[in-house]
Parts: sequence; structure tokens; C-alpha cells
Amino acid sequence: MRSLPYRRVKRRPSQLAVVILPDEATAFQVYRLLQRHGISPENLAIVGAGYSTPERVGLFSPSQLIQRRAIAMALSSTLIGATLASLLLVIGEVKGHPIFWLISTTLICGLCGAMLGALLGLWREAGKASIYHHHLAKGRYLLLLEGSGTLVSWGQEVLGSYTASRLNQ
Repeated sequence: MRSLPYRRVKRRPSQLAVVILPDEATAFQVYRLLQRHGISPENLAIVGAGYSTPERVGLFSPSQLIQRRAIAMALSSTLIGATLASLLLVIGEVKGHPIFWLISTTLICGLCGAMLGALLGLWREAGKASIYHHHLAKGRYLLLLEGSGTLVSWGQEVLGSYTASRLNQ
């Protein structure tokens, strides 16, 4: 029996566009407009009161994003610190108790990684999330369009012509 060669399935890079809308009626109207122009409901989501929650579509609160980044960086830097401390103990002459050096180096690297992770989370991810959560708290709605680059640009083009024609009326 001949086995087929293993082929890795490549994921297509996905892009995301977020549109902030003032009320539920406008959000649903824009949703229907995009559907009429051939964009599948699988690629669209309305976030707001009565629709999807931010957590359901992957839009976590800023504090959750910061915490996740800090934990991830703390764990990775702890492993790096333990590896470096072990190498120093094997290669060089370290004065003092070796277990103390291993534990202290690991803890210091873990704390530094947690602080760096919190700063990166605050700087990179939490900024956008806080803007979107602010709009949701004010009673506005978000329309998310996710898909290939061509699909997202087509959706933006449709929305651009819609807002331009609406402004000219």
C-alpha cells in the first residue's frame, strides 16, 4: 500500500476591516449592503447590543490583552533565564550556591519578561482594543469584515461608494 506524501495546508493570510457605526439600524443596513454586493455573512460580524459580544469575535478587553502578553513573555523569558543560568553554572565558575544562582536568575528574567510583555501589550494591542471598547460603551456598533485582501478591499470600496452617494443626497 502506497502512502501519500504529507502536504502542509497553507493558511491564507486574513485581513480585517472594522467600521464604526452610530446605531443598530445603520449597522444592519451596511451589513445587508455588503451581502447584496456578494460578501458572505461568514465574513461579516456586527458587534454591539443585541448582536455578537466583543469576546465572541476575538476583541478582548485591553486588560486581558496586556495580561496575556505579560504571561507569554514571562514564561518565555523564564525559560531563557533558566537556560542561561544553567550554561553559566556549567561553563563558568560561579561563586556561591549554584541553586541560588539558578533560581535567582530565572526569577529575575521572568519578572523582566513580564514587565516587557505588559509594556508591549499596552503599546501594541491594548490601544486599538480600548478604542473599539470605548465606541461600544457609547452605544455604537462595529461591523467587522474579515477575509482575503481582495475581499476586504472590495468591501471597503463598496462602503466608500455608499458613504459618498449618501453624502451627496
